[in-house]
Amino acid sequence: MIVRKFIQWSENAPASARAEGVGALARAYLYGDLEAQERADAEQILYAMLDDPSPLVRRSLAESIASAVEAPPAIILGLALDQSDISSVVLARSPLLTDAQLIDCASVGDRVAQAAIALRPELSPAVASALAEVASREALIALAVNEGANLPEFAMRRMIERFGGDPELREALLGRPWIPAAVRAALAAAAARQLADYAVERNWLSPARSERIAKDSRERAAMIIAAGCAAFSEETAALAAYLRISGQLTAGLALRGLLCGQTGLFAATLVELTGMGPRRVAGLIREPASTAFAAVYAKAGLPAPLMVAFRAALVALGNNSGKTPGGLNADAADGGALRLPVIQFVLSQCEAMQDESLARLIALLRRFEADAAREQGRKGLSRLREAQAEAAAPPVAAAAPETPDYLPIPATADEPESKVETMTEPLAETDIVVDLVALEKELLAA
Repeated sequence: MIVRKFIQWSENAPASARAEGVGALARAYLYGDLEAQERADAEQILYAMLDDPSPLVRRSLAESIASAVEAPPAIILGLALDQSDISSVVLARSPLLTDAQLIDCASVGDRVAQAAIALRPELSPAVASALAEVASREALIALAVNEGANLPEFAMRRMIERFGGDPELREALLGRPWIPAAVRAALAAAAARQLADYAVERNWLSPARSERIAKDSRERAAMIIAAGCAAFSEETAALAAYLRISGQLTAGLALRGLLCGQTGLFAATLVELTGMGPRRVAGLIREPASTAFAAVYAKAGLPAPLMVAFRAALVALGNNSGKTPGGLNADAADGGALRLPVIQFVLSQCEAMQDESLARLIALLRRFEADAAREQGRKGLSRLREAQAEAAAPPVAAAAPETPDYLPIPATADEPESKVETMTEPLAETDIVVDLVALEKELLAA
């Protein structure tokens, strides 16, 4: 009876009244004390409202049952496949939707529906990975800012592959509580590539010059990221794997890593290129002059003429004693920056060989030396300016003692004592004060 009456009423009622009636009926179904037959009739009406021509009615139904665990799953799924302003309500809140259903809705939904899925309080790695593959730019930004999303590393890298040139997406990923080293390197590479392309489009730089600057920026970023990792860890290994896959793991990058003191990254590079165990590689790089090191170096496919530089760098870093010949601690990498004493030691060893085949290597080392010296000069100038600023700053006033040394002159005899007020404002330069210490001495002398 209730079904027939509601349907008869809804045929002539305006959309706003139907929307209000459906919402009330849905709340009565979920939270009211209905009998079994009344509950079954109400459920039939809710199913029928999925075909209501007005989106106001369907949205009211979605808002009423979206968060309910007791809602009919078929109605939830029907609303999830509706137009985006209706489906987004259910997709963002319903606990009844499975991962498979969410992935299906993401594949056929627009950016509004995809963003609603991306902003769910808890998101499984499967759904997050599916979004990374098919979602729009706006939905991926929503996914990146959602701290409740379990976002795997490969999903982050896929997001960067698709929309790495978008600065908002990069900023959203960098704002996450933790991102792997490989993802940080991918973000840096995307930013460097975008800036290089922009400089070429504006005719500010030639393509060759722009590519060289971008390559140098990527390598600098890789060194900074490696400096934030442990000496050799899973994160360092993942960074080396990413650098190899992306084509950045060159002999020049490996040498730069050593010149920056990143022995952990160099070990991870050899492990990635040779397939040998990390302990075995770590033992070999402690003996750079040995034939075993020469064998693993050759197995990694690194250029033979550069072996003298790699050996000199390992010696300079002092893998046996922990110090360079100049006393530089090998474990004190300066945030991934090039280390001038190491470069100078390697340069001296290469020049002593007097081998013409090392001319390009020496030129590279000279460029590294100039970069390191310039960075050292910047830091020295910054420290000098800070020291000058501290010296020029006025001394900080000491805290006032509990018993002040100076008090205002007491009131004259013509004024009653009750009119004398305690001075609370600081004394001006023209105020007359009394030295209590001197006054005490005069009284004692009298």
